[in-house]
Amino acid sequence: MEQRIGFIGLGNMGNAILQGILASKIVPGNQLYIYDTHPEKGIALNQSHFINNLESARDVARESDIVFIAVKPNVIIDVLTDIQKELKKNTIIVSIAAGVTIKTIAKNVGYEQKIVRVMPNTPALVNAAMCSITPNTEVTDDELAIIQTLLNCIGETEIVPEYLIDAVVGASGSSPAFVFMFIEALADGAVKGGLSRKQAYKFAAQAVMGSAKLLLESGKHPGELKDMVCSPAGTTIEGVQKLEQRGFRAALMEAVEATIIKSQALAEK
Repeated sequence: MEQRIGFIGLGNMGNAILQGILASKIVPGNQLYIYDTHPEKGIALNQSHFINNLESARDVARESDIVFIAVKPNVIIDVLTDIQKELKKNTIIVSIAAGVTIKTIAKNVGYEQKIVRVMPNTPALVNAAMCSITPNTEVTDDELAIIQTLLNCIGETEIVPEYLIDAVVGASGSSPAFVFMFIEALADGAVKGGLSRKQAYKFAAQAVMGSAKLLLESGKHPGELKDMVCSPAGTTIEGVQKLEQRGFRAALMEAVEATIIKSQALAEK
């Protein structure tokens, strides 16, 4: 890949994307340009991978063909305003800031700028992310394919229209927290039954990972896979009945709906 890739912000998500690209070896270190308010991060990456550690966000914008803006939503406007004059016409801005619309980004960098809005999730830290990708009309199909290739380094991607991003937040962006709560509860139940805490977490986490893999690779409906586990008069159907009595599925649906509403509210601000 010939493009020069820039990163403004090296928090958990920005660093995860950067490390995924480095591990894939599709972009050499000397084509990567970074800036973070903690200089030691850039110094270490320069020493280990010859990445260009620059002194400001403006420097990154000036040198890069693609710029990942990986800062918190509450400071992204300041960053965009700061770098606006350094952007080339064909520079692609990639934002991972939740609740910050393409329109808001364009308002600060210019409506003719190429902009891609991305919604990743924390499994990016282990290269198992699910990312939505939403380009504006200035981004060509070839450019979109390049962005997708870069993000495929940390997991899976789907192209999604912007009006569905709030639903993506519920299904993918926020849902790891719900899954971690589910795993913790499964483990607590197993510990109550006598299993050690360490083994309980391993059994519960592997069950979740394996179940997700089975769903994705089999192509079967989740209800069908659930029925495969529920033997007549068996143990599993007893547990399913308890979950239904407690409103398990309704609670999850309401949790997803709550994240969607919150995401919409953030975008309106």
